Formats: sequence, structure tokens, C-alpha cells
Amino acid sequence: MSNETIIAVLGGTGALGSAIARRLAKAGRTVIIGSRKPESAAETAEQLGFGLTGTDLESAAKAADIIIVTVPFAAQEATLTAIAPHVAGKIVVDTTVPLVPPRVMRVQMPEEGSAAARAAGFLGEDVRVVSAFHNVAAHKLMQDIDVGCDVLVFGDDKAARGEVIGLVDACGLRGIHAGALVNSAAAEAMTSILIFINKTYKVDGAGIRVTGTLIEPEA
Repeated sequence: MSNETIIAVLGGTGALGSAIARRLAKAGRTVIIGSRKPESAAETAEQLGFGLTGTDLESAAKAADIIIVTVPFAAQEATLTAIAPHVAGKIVVDTTVPLVPPRVMRVQMPEEGSAAARAAGFLGEDVRVVSAFHNVAAHKLMQDIDVGCDVLVFGDDKAARGEVIGLVDACGLRGIHAGALVNSAAAEAMTSILIFINKTYKVDGAGIRVTGTLIEPEA
């Protein structure tokens, strides 16, 4: 992946989106923040610095090569429907976790089986959907620290997964191929478990690490 690749982070005014956008921009990537409120996107971009820019969802998706969607589950359908006309042939990274307040410590998967499968349904076959960043504490990612967390990356297109793993690595995390998009259900469900662990054991943002010595797969 070239540093000339343009990345849009939609929902980039939120905690996870702004943290991802900041880390990628700091690593030298060209990043656009997209929001339903373009003025909020521009304000957040200015506050974060590192050459970030901000605009509306549709304009950001249209301009980008890779789109990272970081909106809450309740906003997933509206966001994906808005950008669908602009993302054919592109990689769309869905970070959505199907949390249903107030019972966020209980796993509640959508009827499609996962938020990622739901995203693929909204976007259609012309879009390479990848899912990632489900189990990372956003407030830690915003800090200039070693988060010490692995990111499981799912998708039916291995090359697209590889590009997203490159973005994960640029964020200072370790991206790991975790198989087909259907497997995303495991990481999405794990978020509710981690929220429970955080509360029960008073942990400041628990994450996951894969043990053992990993040998990089062939391209």
C-alpha cells in the first residue's frame, strides 16, 4: 500500500474514529475525517492536526481509496446506505460492534450473524468488506503509548485483509489474519465480554493478545 492511498475515517469525530485517524495521519498517511456534520469533521481534524482534513460522509467516501467506518451499531445502516453509491470496487473496513444499550455486557448479535455480514449486505458484492478494530480501547489508542493489543482482521478477500493489516500496523498495533468475514462474529461478541471484564476486574480497557510465535503467511 502506498502512502498516497487516501483513507476516509467515517464517524471520525467519535472516540475510536478520531483515534484511528490521528494514528494513521501521524504515521504519514493521507486521512480524511467524514461526519454527518462536516463542520464537526473539520473542527476535529484541526484539533487532531497531522494534516487531517474533514468533510461530510459522502464526500469523504468518494475521495478515498479505503474507507473505515467507525460509527455505533445504531448508525451503521444509515451510514453505509449513504456511502454505498461511492464505494464500488473499494475496501470498506467495518469496525461496528452490535452493542445494544443498556445491556452492553451481553452478546447480542444481529439476525445476519454479525455486524460485518450486515455491512456486506448493505454495500453489495462490488465492495471488498473487511472488519477490524473491534477489541481496541479507543481512549488508549488516542494516547501516544504502546496499547499492547492485537487486532483480528476478517474478510473474504485475502489481499484486502492484507491492506487493512498494513493500516493496523501503521497504528502501532499488530494486525492478524483471522479468516473469512463470517468469523467477525467472534471478535464482535468478544467486545461485550471485554466490557464485562473491565467492570468486574476494574481494568482500564482490556484487549486481546494472540500467544505463540506467528510466522507471516505467504502473500
